[in-house]
Amino acid sequence: DFHVKNGGKMVPFAGWSMPIQYKDSIIEATNHCRTKASLFDVSHMLGITLKGKNAIDFLQTLIVGDIKALENGTGSLSVFTNEHGGIIDDTVVTKVSDEEVYFVVNAGNRDKDVNHLKKHLAGYNGDVDMTLHTDNAILAFQGPQAVSVLQQFVKDDLSKLYFSMMRRMEIDGKPCLVTRTGYTGEDGFELAIPNEHVVGIAEKLTADERVRLAGLGPRDSLRLEAGLCLYGNDLDDSISPIEAGLTWCISKSRREACDFVGGDVIKKQLADGVTKKRVGLLVGKGAPARQHADIVTADGTKVGEVTSGGFSPVAQANVAMGYVEKAHSKIGTELKVVVRGKENSATVAKMPFIPTTYYRPS
Repeated sequence: DFHVKNGGKMVPFAGWSMPIQYKDSIIEATNHCRTKASLFDVSHMLGITLKGKNAIDFLQTLIVGDIKALENGTGSLSVFTNEHGGIIDDTVVTKVSDEEVYFVVNAGNRDKDVNHLKKHLAGYNGDVDMTLHTDNAILAFQGPQAVSVLQQFVKDDLSKLYFSMMRRMEIDGKPCLVTRTGYTGEDGFELAIPNEHVVGIAEKLTADERVRLAGLGPRDSLRLEAGLCLYGNDLDDSISPIEAGLTWCISKSRREACDFVGGDVIKKQLADGVTKKRVGLLVGKGAPARQHADIVTADGTKVGEVTSGGFSPVAQANVAMGYVEKAHSKIGTELKVVVRGKENSATVAKMPFIPTTYYRPS
C-alpha cells in the first residue's frame, strides 16, 4: 500500500510484489541515488542470526570466509558453497560477537538457504541456535546524502560507523540494526527495522526533499555500474567463487585447509586455475547486451555468455558482465556480443565501471 500510494509500479519478484520503479525513469532514479539519497524496500530479503558457543565454527563449515578473524561489529561478503564448489548464495556476514553472527540472504534463495542451514544444523554436534528475523523489514538507504538525512533520526555518531560495520541503534526512537553497506557502490546503510515501525520510518526519511523512493530497476543499474553480482544472473549453483572473481572472499587463513562444503573442489581450482572467468564488458552503441547474449570472437566463435547488461546512466555507455573462456579474459581484449542477431563490439573492461564511494577510515 505504501509503495502504490507513492506511485510504485509493482511487479512479481521471488514470490513478492515489489516496485520496479516510481514516477521517475530508471535513468533519473539511478542518477538521483548517485547524487542525493534513495530509499529501497528490500524486505523480501531475510535476516538470520546464529547464536551459541559454536555459532561461528558451524557457519565456517558452510561459507568460505574467516569470520573468527573479524572484529566484533564488522562484516564481510562471503558465499555458501555446495559440494561441487558452486555458489548456493552470496551474503554479507557480520560478526556481532564471538558467539553471534548475523547475515542476510537473497529473497529467491531464502527457502533453499534455510533448508541448507537446517540440514547441516541437524547433523552438527555443538551449541548453535538459529533465528529467522521474519519480524523485521529491511530498507536500503543509499547515496552521498543518506548519512546526513539519517543522522537527524539517530543519536549515535554515524561518522564513526565505517563501511561494513553494524550497530544496534534507535532510529526515531525505534530499535534497529544499522549496517553501513549496500548494493549500489555508494555510501549508504541497510536498516533492519521491526515490521510495525518500518512505514513510519520510511515516511520520516522520504519527507526530506533529498530522498526519493527507488525500485528494482535502478537498483539493478546501480549494482551493475558498481560491478556487483546478482544471484541468478551472475552467480548460481554451478559457478564457483574462483570463476566468479570472488577469490578474495576466501580468506587466506582458510585456503590451505578449505574445510568447508565443496572445499576440495575449490582447493583444486586455487591450485590449477579455472577455464572461465567473470569479466566486465564495455559494449558499443545501440541496444544493450542482456542476459544470455553470446560473446564471440572476431571470427564468430562463441567464447562466453553475458549474464547482466544494460545502459549505464553515469558512464553514458552500454556495460555488461559475463563469463568468457580464460584465454579471452584479459582487460582490453576485443570481443563481440550478439544482440538481436547482430554483432556489436565489446571490450573486456575493469570493474567497477564507475568509482565507488564506500565510507572507509581516511
